[in-house]
This record gives sequence, C-alpha cells and structure tokens, in this order.
Amino acid sequence: MSVLVVIEHPRNWDLKIPGVEVVSAREYLTDPRYSDSRRARVYNFCRRYGYQSVGYYVSLLAEARGHKPMPSVSTVQDLRMAPLVRIVSEDLDDLLQRSLQGLKGPRFSLSVYFGRNLARRYDRLSKALFNYFPVPFLRFEFERTDRWRMESVQPVASSEIPPTHRPFVNEQARRYFEKPREGAPRGREYRYEMAILVNPEETHRPSNDGALKRMARAARAMGINAALIDKDDYGRLGEYDALFIRETTRVDHYTYRFARKAEAEGLVVIDDPVSIVRCSNKVYLAEVFARNRIPHPQTLILHPDNAGDAAWMLGFPVVLKRPDSSFSRGVVKARDRADLDRLLAEMFEESDLVIAQEYIESGFDWRIGVLEGRALFACKYFMAPGHWQIETTRSDGRVYGKVETLPLEEVPTGLVRLAERCAHLVGNGLYGLDIKETGGRFLVMEINDNPNIDHGFEDKALGDELYRILMRTFLDRLENRGVRGFGP
Repeated sequence: MSVLVVIEHPRNWDLKIPGVEVVSAREYLTDPRYSDSRRARVYNFCRRYGYQSVGYYVSLLAEARGHKPMPSVSTVQDLRMAPLVRIVSEDLDDLLQRSLQGLKGPRFSLSVYFGRNLARRYDRLSKALFNYFPVPFLRFEFERTDRWRMESVQPVASSEIPPTHRPFVNEQARRYFEKPREGAPRGREYRYEMAILVNPEETHRPSNDGALKRMARAARAMGINAALIDKDDYGRLGEYDALFIRETTRVDHYTYRFARKAEAEGLVVIDDPVSIVRCSNKVYLAEVFARNRIPHPQTLILHPDNAGDAAWMLGFPVVLKRPDSSFSRGVVKARDRADLDRLLAEMFEESDLVIAQEYIESGFDWRIGVLEGRALFACKYFMAPGHWQIETTRSDGRVYGKVETLPLEEVPTGLVRLAERCAHLVGNGLYGLDIKETGGRFLVMEINDNPNIDHGFEDKALGDELYRILMRTFLDRLENRGVRGFGP
C-alpha cells in the first residue's frame, strides 16, 4: 500500500521520511494515477480543511476512491464543531487538570504531532487529544478560570512548525508511518485491512491467544490483513476497513466509542454499536422477550417503589441483576427477604432499575453462538463446582465449570431455532445466547453481543472452519459494501 503526503505546495514539505511520496493537492485531485489507484494511505497536510476548501476535497475524494485519508471527512467536520470541543474538554477533564497542574499563567498552547508533544509530561494528554481528533499536526488552546478548559483546536501547516520542533516532528512522523502492526506479516499485499481490538490486560478476554491467531490466519487466507490493536489506536481506526471487537464491551466504555467511530468511518464492525447497546442492558432484553413471547424466566423490573414485589411474585431464592451485568458479574442471589432488602439497597446505589428473575436451577447453561441469524456453535457451560453460576471466586482465585462443545446436528432443533429467533430480535451480528433447559422447556436467560470464542472450547466442534466462517462474513460484507464499506 502506497503512502502519500498531500500538500498544496510540495516545496513547503521539508520533512524527510523514507517510503513516502509527496504529492501536490492539485495533482492528487486531478491526476488519473491517483484516482485509479485502489490502495493508498493519504496523509492530508493541507493548510485548511474548511468546507469546500482544497484540504476538504482531498479527504473527501480519498474516501470516495477507497483510500484511507487522515484526517477523514468526519474528523474535518469535528474540528469545526464548538460543542464537540466542549464535550471533549469535559470527557478529559481529570486528565486535563492533572496534566496542566502547576502551570502559572491563565493560557496554555499545546502542539500535538501524531499524538505526541516535545515534553513527555504531556504524552498522555496529547495521545488522548489525538484519539479524539486524528489529524497529523494540531494546536490546542487551553484557558483557566477556576479550572483548565479547552478553548479551541486548529490544524497546523507543516510550514508553521517552529524550526526547533522539526527534528522531533520528523521522528514522530517516521515512527507513525513505519509503526508495525502486531501480527501482520510484511511483504504481501492484501485487499483489506482489519483491526482486532483486544486488551492484553483483561482477565476474562472474549478470545484467548490461540483463537486470535486463528482468526488472523483465516483472515489473511482471504486477503484480509488482520492486526491486533488496543485502546491507544483509536486515532488510527480510519486506516482500516473492518473492526472486530474482541474485548468485553460496555456502553460507558471506549469499546462502544470504537464501534461508533468505526461505523461512522464506514468500516464493517462486529460488535456494532446498536448490538452493544441492546445486549448490554437487561432491562431492554426483558422488554424484548416479553413483547415477542420469548420463553424466559419470570422477570420483574424493579425500582425503589416496587422492590417488595419480588418477594411475593417470584419467591425465594430470587436472582438480581444489574442492568449492565454480564458473564455472572453483577448477578447475585437473594435467599430470603433480609438478603433481598440488603442486596437491592446496594444495587439501587448504582442503578435506578434492577432486574429480578425467578431462580431456575440447572446443572448447565446452553450457549448457542449465532452469526448473521444462523447458529455457529453450541456449548454446555456447566456450573462451577458447588456454585449456582458458571464461575465463582474463591480464596485461590476464580473457578469455572467445565465446557462441553457439541456439533450443531446433535443439539435439539427447537433450541437452535429459539436461539436464531432471539438473535434476530437484536441485530444481524455475532451473539451468544444463554438458554436453560428445565422440565422439557428452553428458557432464554440473556443475549450477549460479545460471546467468548476461545481455542479449545467454542471451536472444538468446527475447528478452524469456525474462524473461516467468521472471516468469510467480514469478507462478504466488505465486498458487498465496496472497498471502504460505504452504504447501508
């Protein structure tokens, strides 16, 4: 993939970066060599990005050509939105106050070059700002009354970089352009670029290293260059064609922001933001199950005024869930009225609503993985020894029940159909349906948007074919949406 630096007047570009072609904006916009090129990474260093300016059209036509521009058109628009500047200032308030504490004057200007500043003390703030506004060179203005606030953000032309900054800027640009992508082999051209978002520090990752390696291998066999990224790569999302989130998702979390930004940039995304919102909230799922006559345990949505209803309507023991609970976390069991009152008091401190559900005793939960409305894998997640959930915490650490994987043809047909029907109610992505089997009935417990796919467990029946199916889904969506995934 070629790397292009686009600028109004190439004579003004005096940074020396190997492997980079410097092109005038006029050439890029009109020369057939660039309009016919299918694969290019375009760094737009024009002086202005305002609506209908040359800089605006460089990013706009780069997207139309299937190139990967930086900044993207959406970022260009963000630079012009004063409300967004205020929102970013509020989001980063704690980091902003910590980073600028000790400064004496009422104003401060911060130059950010590819997410870095000359002073290392501002590294975290510079990286965070770059992730919100992925533009090569930026200048942020801050003002202090009682607290520091961001007042403005403006792009910096390469000709405006102070001479004393140029060696540093040259080094940062070189590092940025040459940054290797983890796990991505060099020397081969791929049709598409995929980012797999992971958190190496996460204790309960949705996919282990063995699964991630097989995903990447299956993707590359189909012409998709899959590379692992983490939360610090938010500003680079526009360089990819697809995003696969393999980190536990939450709405009030950067995983949701990744999904939103990727979708806005035209990437193919699993998990998509709508699925994250719907599946992460048990109040939403309870309403969907009730309205669509999905068999599920008797469920109540509790608030402080009706909390007592759980005792006489559901009996004891009763299961209580935080609306955003997942994988046994945020889920507790009340054994009697005193237990119920104590647990609800604690949960209402964190949420206005709590889910109460009748307790269904079983030795295992069915987990049916569903992709694009069709069952992909089936497992039995057995309860942890001596516990009522599939995992528990003991003095020596977390303990899990065993996992049994079955070929889909050995799974009851009614169970598979129920899982596929439920998944359709929340979207067309990748889901994990938790279903209990009791007294000859199947009861849906919840739908997860970010199901575990671990090597040695969920892939035990299909083997590597499971990863090929996953990546074929990405490939089909990429091809159906065009090179950059635009369109519905």
